[in-house]
Amino acid sequence: MVNEQIKQIALRMKCLREDLEMTVEQMADICSISPSEYSAYESGEKDIPVSILHCISQKCNVEMTVLLFGEDPHMNTYYLTRKGKGTAMERTKAYKYQSLAAGFIDRKADPFIVTVEPNDAPIHLNSHPGQEFNMVLEGSMLISINGKELTLNEGDSIYFDSNKLHGMKALNNQTVKFLAIIL
Repeated sequence: MVNEQIKQIALRMKCLREDLEMTVEQMADICSISPSEYSAYESGEKDIPVSILHCISQKCNVEMTVLLFGEDPHMNTYYLTRKGKGTAMERTKAYKYQSLAAGFIDRKADPFIVTVEPNDAPIHLNSHPGQEFNMVLEGSMLISINGKELTLNEGDSIYFDSNKLHGMKALNNQTVKFLAIIL
């Protein structure tokens, strides 16, 4: 079931597309997905991967913060995030994102604390332009990158080409928390 936050993000995606006077087909092309898949995201029927939001923010020159939280960033010297206080978004019951730089204008990277609850579902794979850095803060996770599966434990980190299909899941029936920086 799609939650209210996802419906709000979907509405912001639609408004942005309409403001830019783009068709669903044009936006789908930008995201390298089918128009029907894009329509499912924009209608709020389907969970929207961060990779899609990242792609839209990069290609349409809009801060990802605007899409995620509906707020324009205002800081340009620094943006302080106190422990546990980052702008949060729960995409599904299994994934929670906490933005660590939501208020900084023209970010070169998007850092998040990602919390993944254990589940029996297969790893959901996605890709997006650029690179990504992940460092496990708590727990253990299985990460799949371009078909290669690796186990990361607390303190382990990985830097990879995020154009390759990738995804992760919590291991040992325990919640995993990691730092993800999308570049």
